[in-house]
Amino acid sequence: MKRVDDFRLRFGKNEYVPIMVGGMGVDISTSELALEAARLGGIGHISDAMVEDVSDRKFDTSFVKDKTKFYKFNINNMDKSVVQFDLERLADAQRRHIGATMAAKQGPGLIFVNCMEKLTMNGPRETLRTRLNAALDAGIDGITLSAGLHFGSFALMADHPRFREAKLGIIVSSVRALQIFLRKNAKLDRLPDYIIVEGPLAGGHLGFGMDWAEYDLMTITQELLDYLKAENLEIPLIAAGGIFTGSDAVRFMEAGAAGVQVATRFTVTNECGLPAKVKQEYFKASEEDIIVNGISPTGYPMRMLKNTPAIGAGIRPGCESYGYLLDATGNCAYINSYNREVAAHPDEKNIVVMDKTCLCTHMRNFNCWTCGHYTYRLKDTTHKKASGEYQLLTAEHVFKDYQFSVDNQIALPEKEEA
Repeated sequence: MKRVDDFRLRFGKNEYVPIMVGGMGVDISTSELALEAARLGGIGHISDAMVEDVSDRKFDTSFVKDKTKFYKFNINNMDKSVVQFDLERLADAQRRHIGATMAAKQGPGLIFVNCMEKLTMNGPRETLRTRLNAALDAGIDGITLSAGLHFGSFALMADHPRFREAKLGIIVSSVRALQIFLRKNAKLDRLPDYIIVEGPLAGGHLGFGMDWAEYDLMTITQELLDYLKAENLEIPLIAAGGIFTGSDAVRFMEAGAAGVQVATRFTVTNECGLPAKVKQEYFKASEEDIIVNGISPTGYPMRMLKNTPAIGAGIRPGCESYGYLLDATGNCAYINSYNREVAAHPDEKNIVVMDKTCLCTHMRNFNCWTCGHYTYRLKDTTHKKASGEYQLLTAEHVFKDYQFSVDNQIALPEKEEA
């Protein structure tokens, strides 16, 4: 019976444990979590979502405070088109976050950064260009392009001296998305180094519509493998979304995937950036507590716990401080929904907005509890204490359980002393 450890993910002449830990933002996939994956010979992701806020928390910078102060005059104005990111400061925050992570890296693995195209930041092209190039400046091992089709993203960093050195990958959920990406980038003569195929059971934003349940990761994986073979493209394909055990991972690698990306089981580790009380909410969740809705201003469906505080919360848009989802015209779907409810309830102090949420503020405050489909199984991976709380795990324990487990088994951690 095979284990994940019987396989290796190959980039050129180098081999890695074929386990990627996904890049969950905002700083849910912390540097500490990514560093553990790299130390153990796999690949860890950090995320650059709301990187200025992440920098402020980690390095005592004042990017958010300064931006808020600069645009204070606009706080009561629902037209946010004037709110712009200072590109030099954005690059500084990115280099700090990534540079410090890379400086701490030990072991044979790699550190990648997850970059979401849907963070449009009232300047989609230039802010993404800044983030990508600053990541390369800071020495990141690889960049995973996510939450968007990224048709022009390779071109944004094509002039960087590390463009052909760093590993560059794309997340897709269909053959068609990959075909278009490759066609759009053909003139650069630069193929992606890896492709992550993310299925409908993944956490957070989904690359599907509300008909997500009609799709199946294994089917999409096989379609992509067939396409790559037909086109004579030797690009490692990484399967992601709903891979809960080492045996799940083995099934995909026996089918031809080069590795797997996993995240849900790492949300309840010590190294994960979620507050302890939120980790307990994940443990307590039942299957019925996990929903997919359309409250994200990005337009993508999102999977989350149904008791997440972000649902229905009608807070004032915080674009002067954040503004990561402002489109090229300075608009955001949440602003429209908020304005609608304020106009409909002019005397109401506590506004309720059900159809959209202020994703920046709620993600920053860990009040949007996005999760994977199998979050309800987390309680079966550990011990329940006499207090009623569940014992947290270490990233090393979870990683090694994926790497060495067989027969769909999950190894429980050593029980903590009472």
